[in-house]
Amino acid sequence: MKDGKFLKAVRGNSRRAHFRHLGSCGILAERRTSLQLCPATPMRTTRRTFINLAAPISTRRMEYTESRILEYTPEEMYNVVANVEEYKYFVPWCKKSRMTKGPNGDIRAELEIGFPPITERYTSKLTFVPNHQVRGVCSDGSLFSHLETMWRFSPGAKDLPGSCKVDFFVSFEFKSLLHSQLACMFFDEVVKQMVSAFESQAATLYRNKRVASLRSRAALSNHL
Repeated sequence: MKDGKFLKAVRGNSRRAHFRHLGSCGILAERRTSLQLCPATPMRTTRRTFINLAAPISTRRMEYTESRILEYTPEEMYNVVANVEEYKYFVPWCKKSRMTKGPNGDIRAELEIGFPPITERYTSKLTFVPNHQVRGVCSDGSLFSHLETMWRFSPGAKDLPGSCKVDFFVSFEFKSLLHSQLACMFFDEVVKQMVSAFESQAATLYRNKRVASLRSRAALSNHL
């Protein structure tokens, strides 16, 4: 009798222990299920640094082209682009600009561009086709191993008299890997703003001229 009661007690305790064990496993199972809903990869804090050393650095040649119809004549836009001396006043990040003559009588543009922490000078040889084209090719400097710019001007839309089509092309490659990493951040934006900068300069130069012309036409029509 005593042995039978003892066995029953043991069986009862084992059942209760087994039940508690299953209850514990159930809790673990619920926790595991909730954990599976979370991202499997650990969370990372993104840090922005001025130089991303982990990013691949390349000095590959880059090109950019843009075409626009502007409400200025080819002659007017040509004069804006050909006047390199004025670049320092309106071209993005251009600190200094002047035109000189080379030993062979060729025309050169000496430019200084600056965007922290880089300030560089370089010289480009210029060729002109009056009212049609301005081309510049970098001939020296420590920033570029290659730099070529091309502006072309042609008559604009037929329904916009006095307009012109402006085609802008630039191709560049940096000498230094460090310059390539640093300058690309800024130079990409400079390139994209170029046509807009010259259009704004044309508006500044020719706005008064257009207003005076419209006024004279209005006065003439009233007189007639």
